[in-house]
Amino acid sequence: MIRMMQDGRLRQKDSHLERTAENRMILFSGRGYPELADCIAERLDLSLGEVEITKFSNGEMYARYEESVRGADVFIIQSLGEPVNDNLMELLVMIDAAKRASAASIVAVIPWYAYSRQDRKSKPREPVTARLVANMIQVAGAARVMTMDLHVGQIEGFFSFPVDHLTAMHTFVDHFVGRGFRDAEDAVVVAPDTGEVKVARRLAGHLGLPLAIVNKIRRHPGQSEVTHVIGDLEGRRAIMIDDIIDTGGTTVRAAESLLEEGATEVYAAATHAVFSGTAYERIEESPIKEVVVTDTLPLKRDEPQSKIHVLTIAPILANTIRNVFSDDSVSEVFMGENQLF
Repeated sequence: MIRMMQDGRLRQKDSHLERTAENRMILFSGRGYPELADCIAERLDLSLGEVEITKFSNGEMYARYEESVRGADVFIIQSLGEPVNDNLMELLVMIDAAKRASAASIVAVIPWYAYSRQDRKSKPREPVTARLVANMIQVAGAARVMTMDLHVGQIEGFFSFPVDHLTAMHTFVDHFVGRGFRDAEDAVVVAPDTGEVKVARRLAGHLGLPLAIVNKIRRHPGQSEVTHVIGDLEGRRAIMIDDIIDTGGTTVRAAESLLEEGATEVYAAATHAVFSGTAYERIEESPIKEVVVTDTLPLKRDEPQSKIHVLTIAPILANTIRNVFSDDSVSEVFMGENQLF
């Protein structure tokens, strides 16, 4: 564009504006597990962003960011624990608010991905709710999902954008190495069902231990029956590794079967401590020596926890968030072993 100056000379006006602002990362937390979000933010040397989250009198969810997110890379940390449906809807509303506020990208950090056990139809006229939740997150406006130890790897395929499927495997390995299990002649790793064989084999490989398998029949959701144990348990300490402990019934029955087969002690490990119903009391009264879980979900403070040992996954999530923001490799966080399936 040409314009006339006061002295009669012509001057060319700039035809463009240069964007000089650097990329910004902002972390926000829903109300699903703010303590974990605080730990992640602390490890990243950041403060959590301010967001107003309330409910209308009829239960409808409302969220409003109290600072600008325009052009920022927004990470929303929300674990889908109890109340599951409230926390899920809260996440969707926060994603939509960030999208409408012109965030450059939105990453949903979901340590516990609820509905992951409904990943296929096992009976006629059933839903595939894990896919439904993936669709809702995608439609809301997320561009990426970060989660821990999905129930089955196929859930990654329910999304058409990147999914960072993280694992707590090395956290468990470090714990049991500290307990003296590495290359121990009197120890064994046990898969509590055939679906966990690959994960149990990976843990057994890291610890240098043999593998055993518990065979069970699942008659109804949350109810199963142990039929037999494959492998040598006589005189050995056993580690059962699973992704979820829900009511604790299956875990306790499997532990009792291992002791009947000659195991001297039974340890249980699981990434997600759902612990619904009477799980806390059941674990407390069981013959299990120790239940090792991560903090993808908060424990209930008023329940017995003397046998429960919690390992934090905040460093894993913080390092992964940092690498995603800086476009570095996520696999480097896990030394190339972030895929278990």
